[in-house]
Amino acid sequence: MRPLGLPMHPERPTLIYDGDCGVCRQCVDHVRQWDREHRLAVVPFQDRARVAGFGIPLPALAAAMHLVLPDGRVFAGADAVPELLRLVSGKGWLARAFELPGVRPAARWLYARLAARRRCLVRGYAAD
Repeated sequence: MRPLGLPMHPERPTLIYDGDCGVCRQCVDHVRQWDREHRLAVVPFQDRARVAGFGIPLPALAAAMHLVLPDGRVFAGADAVPELLRLVSGKGWLARAFELPGVRPAARWLYARLAARRRCLVRGYAAD
């Protein structure tokens, strides 16, 4: 049992995303297809009972996806992308692009712009 107030360390990497966002859900669908070994747990932040133990404030979860690793590290937004790519089969080579000069700042900028407008980007992709 973990002490109260300390963030939970999941047994496997856990991706927390906006389950009401069409763009987010499409991206998660791709990640699930790539994750053939089922290494990742995927949880919408709207499932408050499941995300409460991670200790991540709700406004932060609403602003960006979060990847929580079993060792306690947490990656948010564009910084989660290369980590996700390393975890799913056959996509690790794509993560190396984030090591190139300028790629990570550009990815952060793009992620922030898309996240700010994500609710209007994908039509016809309703939440469950």
